[in-house]
Amino acid sequence: MTIWLTNTATRKKEEFSPLDPQNVRMYVCGPTVYDRAHIGNARPVIVFDVLYRLLRHEYGPDQVTYVRNFTDVDDKINARAAESGRSIGDITAETTAWYLEDMAAIGALEPTHMPRATAYIAEMVAMIEDLIAKGHAYEAEGHVLFAVESWKEGYGKLSGRSVDDMIAGARVEVAPYKRNPMDFVMWKPSSDELPGWDSPWGRGRPGWHIECSAMAYDLLGDQFDIHGGGNDLMFPHHENEIAQSKCAGHGFARYWLHNEMLQVEGKKMSKSLGNFFTIRDLLDQGVPGEVIRFVFLSTHYRKPMDWTAEKADFAKKSLNRWRQLTKDVVAGDPAKEFVDLLCDDLNSAGAMNFLGHLGQVLFQKSGSWVPTDTTLADPEWRKLAEEFKASAQMVGLLTDSLGGWESVTVDLSSYADRLTSLREAAMQTKDFSTVDAMKTALTEAGVEVRMSKAGVELVPGSGFDAAKLEGL
Repeated sequence: MTIWLTNTATRKKEEFSPLDPQNVRMYVCGPTVYDRAHIGNARPVIVFDVLYRLLRHEYGPDQVTYVRNFTDVDDKINARAAESGRSIGDITAETTAWYLEDMAAIGALEPTHMPRATAYIAEMVAMIEDLIAKGHAYEAEGHVLFAVESWKEGYGKLSGRSVDDMIAGARVEVAPYKRNPMDFVMWKPSSDELPGWDSPWGRGRPGWHIECSAMAYDLLGDQFDIHGGGNDLMFPHHENEIAQSKCAGHGFARYWLHNEMLQVEGKKMSKSLGNFFTIRDLLDQGVPGEVIRFVFLSTHYRKPMDWTAEKADFAKKSLNRWRQLTKDVVAGDPAKEFVDLLCDDLNSAGAMNFLGHLGQVLFQKSGSWVPTDTTLADPEWRKLAEEFKASAQMVGLLTDSLGGWESVTVDLSSYADRLTSLREAAMQTKDFSTVDAMKTALTEAGVEVRMSKAGVELVPGSGFDAAKLEGL
């Protein structure tokens, strides 16, 4: 199938054609490891995890190379070490482990490579030396800066801004050693108490942007297929990556993908508003990682996403039904319509709607979210169920690793049949007292009762108590 992706660099949806179908390559900017990952940090992880899964599906799992870095040298890390009294190494090791644990809890596959910036200092120094030699960087007072004027014709194309506009609109660091306010630091001096490495410009440490250029070149080569990240990184981080890499003579990335930002209950996430959550906060509050993933997948990656308690509740109910529906089903091949939606600019929202519809079709054919032996033996139903489960697993849902949280499976089909009969009789007599009494009893037992023209649906909730149904 043909994959279409919206390329930020061209502002067009383009047919994806990898440089080498036997080695499809993708780089995504990873975290700065000084604290727990908040839920906004998880959005690019899930977005590009789905793209990684799609690429593996289309080209083969051994033909895709995915790199996501760890920034483990940064002023935020230094500040955290100073305020806590802990060593930088302890902080970065601990928070890196936290990050991997939390991303696994929401179903993200580990990338092929997860390089740490501190392991690539030599490569960064070599790239900086090359840029100085080519006239694109200069040394000043122990710093090395990239000279934006040396590549003015290319700088700003990704974000669609001119250098003059960026100077006017950006909060640039004012420093007497800069030739141009937009010049950015690639190397800076380190005092004795800060991490540092020997270099031609004295003991120091790299700036933020150079690490991605150096690691991408080392692990993915001169040119690679996809570079991704949140749209907050478009400027200055990605602009600076492009400038460094292009001026070093590298082809760098061909397709640029950026996800939109996340809100909580309609507002920008902020500690002052009390709506700031880490992934670990949600997990500790009893929100399953699979539920978090479902909510994230339900919004297209290029649209702003709103995390709400209502969406989480809907996701939990939906997944609980889907897991009951497919408990005794072995995944087959994903539905073509589902894959087509993902191939259309990673339309996970459309794919999730498709899953919801297919789940309803399976429910209507079986008459229950807990299929009977007769239903399971029906070849037509089973083929659809196998497609359904495989499609969900393609985006990381209904996997064994994310299971175990769902409610106890219970067959309520007999109660649904009885309530249906009572309702049909009541429609004739106009006396709905027996229907209301049974609905009340079911509700008190923790069963959600849904009645429509399509029929009666009974869904056990998290507080379901089967004992309360005895004698009903």
